[in-house]
Amino acid sequence: MLKVLKLIWEIIRSILSIALIFLLAVIITQRVTNNKMAVLGFRIFNVATESMVPEYLVGDAILVKYTDPNRIKIGDDVTYLGTEESFKDRIVTHRVVNIEKSETGLLTFETKGIANDKEDPKINETQIYGKVIYKVKFITYLNGIIGNLYGMYFAIVVPFALITFIEYVVSQKEDISDEEEVLESESETKKERKQRLKERRKRRRQKRKDRLKKEENNE
Repeated sequence: MLKVLKLIWEIIRSILSIALIFLLAVIITQRVTNNKMAVLGFRIFNVATESMVPEYLVGDAILVKYTDPNRIKIGDDVTYLGTEESFKDRIVTHRVVNIEKSETGLLTFETKGIANDKEDPKINETQIYGKVIYKVKFITYLNGIIGNLYGMYFAIVVPFALITFIEYVVSQKEDISDEEEVLESESETKKERKQRLKERRKRRRQKRKDRLKKEENNE
């Protein structure tokens, strides 16, 4: 039973670690490059206004993925960089209400906030960061509790640190268990006990390295 629980924890830990590392990489990349770069086409934004209520509330964290403009359709929610009027230099997430294509093949989009009375200034395909594909609820929830700009960092760093701490505690317990098991063996000499303990720790470290390498390859 203990082995089954341990296996389940390993699977959960691996999934959570990969997800948290990915989200952290997305957030850091955006902050460092001022939203000019994405990770595998993904970006994360926080909703700052009520223009998309009830679909998105203020503080909601949304995951945006770059999408070929030709695959964007009316009804999709897109995030773009505004260049005109009150939208200039602002990152906006609104719904596509109309699409036009010029003779040269350049796409022009009309977008509008669900709660707004009028459409935004028209945008072209080069302004679009991507389409909203998911609302990251647990980040949204923590943002609501913390209520400041550090909420997203807290939501990523704390769970990752907790997983690392749990992994360390489990590792220490395993080492202590190994020591106790070796000491209980009276049929071995002191030198043999030390050597067996050393070999077991070495195998355990190698297993951890192999697991981490496998997780990196899966990313």
